[in-house]
Amino acid sequence: MSKNPIRRVVTGHDSSGKAIIQDDGIVPRIQRIGGDTGPLFYEVWNTRATPAPIDPASGEPPEEGIILAPPKNGTRIRVLDIPPDDPSLAEMTPEEARAHFAEIGAADASSFEGKESRHAHMHRTETIDYGIVLEGEIVLIMDEGETTVRAGDIVVQRGTNHGWANRTDKNCRIAFILIDGEFSQELKG
Repeated sequence: MSKNPIRRVVTGHDSSGKAIIQDDGIVPRIQRIGGDTGPLFYEVWNTRATPAPIDPASGEPPEEGIILAPPKNGTRIRVLDIPPDDPSLAEMTPEEARAHFAEIGAADASSFEGKESRHAHMHRTETIDYGIVLEGEIVLIMDEGETTVRAGDIVVQRGTNHGWANRTDKNCRIAFILIDGEFSQELKG
C-alpha cells in the first residue's frame, strides 16, 4: 500500500460570501474491503443531486460505511490502493465474490461465475466512471480483451462489465470519479 495518505481540501464561503478553505486534512473515511488482501478505499466526497447544490459551508452529505455506486443522481470521488493480486483470487467462489461486493453495498454488481469468468472481481455498475491512475499500473479486464493502464492514464468506464488485476509486485493507486447513470433499453439486463 502507498505510504501517503489522501489529503482532502474542501472550499466554502464565510458569512460575508468570501471564498475560504473549509476543511483541510486526511480523508475521514478509509476502509479495507475484502480482508487483508483487498483494496483500501479512501472516500473523498459525494454529491446527492444534479445539479449539485452549492451553499456557503455545508459538508459532505453523511453516509454510513463504503458504498460502491454514487448516490442516485449524484457523484462520488474515491481513491483506491489496489495491492498485487493475491493467489487466493484463483480459488474464490461466486458466493465469496458476491460477499466481497456486499461489503460495499453492491452484491448484485458481481458478475463472477467461477472459473469461466476472466477475474474474481468482475462487476458492472450503472455508472460512468473516470479512473485516473496515480501510481503503479493495473490491468483493465473486459469480457473481451484487456489493457494495462499506468500512472497518468485515464479510463472512461461506461457501465461495462469489467475487473481490475494488479499483476505487479507494487501497489496501484487509482482515483475514481463515479457519476450515476442509466442503462439504455438495449443494455438493461
